[in-house]
Amino acid sequence: MTASLPRALGAELLGTSALVFFGPGAVVVQAQTGALGHAGVALVFGLTVAVVIAALAPISGAHINPAATLALTLAGQFPRARALPYVLAQLTGAALAGVTLLLLFGRVGQVGVTLPAGSLGQAFVLETVMSFFLLLVALQSGLPWAVGGVVALEAMMGGPITGASMNPVRSFGPALAAGVWMAQWLYWAAPLLGAGLAVAANHLLRPSEPVETQPHQAQEFVSQGENP
Repeated sequence: MTASLPRALGAELLGTSALVFFGPGAVVVQAQTGALGHAGVALVFGLTVAVVIAALAPISGAHINPAATLALTLAGQFPRARALPYVLAQLTGAALAGVTLLLLFGRVGQVGVTLPAGSLGQAFVLETVMSFFLLLVALQSGLPWAVGGVVALEAMMGGPITGASMNPVRSFGPALAAGVWMAQWLYWAAPLLGAGLAVAANHLLRPSEPVETQPHQAQEFVSQGENP
């Protein structure tokens, strides 16, 4: 049964708030205490995504990412009429979480903003590739542990270079709270491009016709015995 739009939007708002509170929040805590380490921060991101999907997917699908909403819409797996309301709910949830982090910690760690450590070109390509693989896994599987695992993996690898956003609103919430907008366009353009590429790859990977399976050897032997 499809949830009503208000329920679905509430779930998206809460899920996105959780992602932006705990993910960038881990960045802030690491900056303040040094207790989590890089791998710990990546693990917090992955676990948060997995838990949110497990809890809220039955209500809203737990997109918690405009790039995911775009990918599902382009793939024909999500109603177009709900796409814009979902993105607005995600933006609202991210903004609320960013402001909450600012009130709790001040500007420690710049509230977890994502900024390129190298060139813009390098960051753009890396964010595009990471978003592509994340959304391809989401389209092919959608399992909480699979999507959360990809987020943690990519955060470990790409975090030091780009912040491993793969999600426009993950970057928007902290940027709004900290007032740091440098390269914000990159964290929108790259995930959305990655979403489009993931949809194309997903279409190519899915069989156009049902795959005929070969009979098991034992079953084939029995059939032969019954029909000499």
